[in-house]
Formats: sequence, C-alpha cells, structure tokens
Amino acid sequence: MFEEVAVGDRSAKDALFDAFGEVAKALANGRRAELIDVLAQGERHVDELATEIGQSVANTSFHLRVLANCGLVTTRRDGTRIYYRLASSRVAELWTALRDVTAAHHEQLDDLAAAYLGDRTRLQQVGRDELAERIAAGEVVVVDVRPTAEYAAGHIAGARSIPIDVLAAHLRTLPADVEVVAYCRGPYCVYADEAVRILRRRRRRARRLEDGFPEWRRAGLPVEVGAAP
Repeated sequence: MFEEVAVGDRSAKDALFDAFGEVAKALANGRRAELIDVLAQGERHVDELATEIGQSVANTSFHLRVLANCGLVTTRRDGTRIYYRLASSRVAELWTALRDVTAAHHEQLDDLAAAYLGDRTRLQQVGRDELAERIAAGEVVVVDVRPTAEYAAGHIAGARSIPIDVLAAHLRTLPADVEVVAYCRGPYCVYADEAVRILRRRRRRARRLEDGFPEWRRAGLPVEVGAAP
C-alpha cells in the first residue's frame, strides 16, 4: 500500500525534483559525458570504453555504474564481458541538447573547442541533405573514420570503414578523382578533421560531414549495420 500524501505536498515535490537532479548530476562529469558521446555510436564493452576515455577499467566501471543507477545506460553480458548501451534514443537527444545549450551559452566553449580541434576555418563541411543527394548520385566516397566497433554498430549506408589511425596507409584504396567526405562521432569529434587534413595534404578533394553519425541516423537518413567486408 502506498502512503497517502496531500496533493502538492512539499516533500513529495522535493523528491520529484531531486530525481530530475540525480540525472543532471550523473552527467555533471566530463568523463561520464564522454561515455554518453561514445555510447551514442553504439554499444561497447568496458575495456573499449576505458581506452576511449583514457581511464582505468575500474574508474570507467564506476562512471558507468553512476549512469546505470540513473537509468541512462543498460547492460548485457556476453561471456566474461559486460557491454553497455544507452537506455534509449532519448538519452542521445539529451546529450545533444546539453551540447547545444553549452555551445549557445558557455562563454569559453569556442576557445575550449579550438584548443582541442585546432583551426577549422580552412576545413570545408558538407550538410547531411547535400551528402545524401551526392551519395545517391554516386558523386562522392564516404569514409567512416571511427573505430571499427562503432562502424559495425551502425554507419552511413555505403560508407567505407577506414579508422583514422590507418587512413594514411589506405589512401591508395581511395579513387583520386572523386571527392571524399569523412565523418565521425559528431561536431566535437576530431577524427574527421584529421582525415580531411591528411587527404588535403595529399592533394585530395575532401570535406567533413557537418556533424556525425548520430545526427545522420536521427534525421532518418539511410544507415546500415554490420562490420566492413
């Protein structure tokens, strides 16, 4: 039996808004925000996530437990490995909204982004709709420069998987007379920027997608799932 309380009870309201605050608190840590950013690409196991965020497995597991306790991530076990994923697409939307609000109102964000991403003024971007049209017309080669596990979890239909750490060694596999568009995790992912710089140093025509795979998928544009052949 539930204990009856008066409608509008102050303590009940406090408990309700404290629950909202717990979710906000879970995201009030840079490493946990980074975990959400990575998991927006698809599920990953703890060891991979620890490598991605530069933390020990123990520290990463702690942060994941905090996110799980608030219902932001869920788990599944495969043998001895535990895999994490976002609890729903709404969590990815929350992360995007948080990122957008920060970009609009945090006075230092542009400087912080520039310190990490470098000078983007010479990097040309392409919008999602334009890229979809050019893919359909066969006018562009799309390269996914994220880790292969993220490509396997989902990628732009027709994209080739060439992780950024091996791109330079695979340039000969890309046609020299077709523009290359690189994409990665989102607007604050450095991989696509690095890819465009590598390609342009080799005198290839190259641009980066304006944001990343999560935004492409959320826009309802064509995606595929599965590892590269």
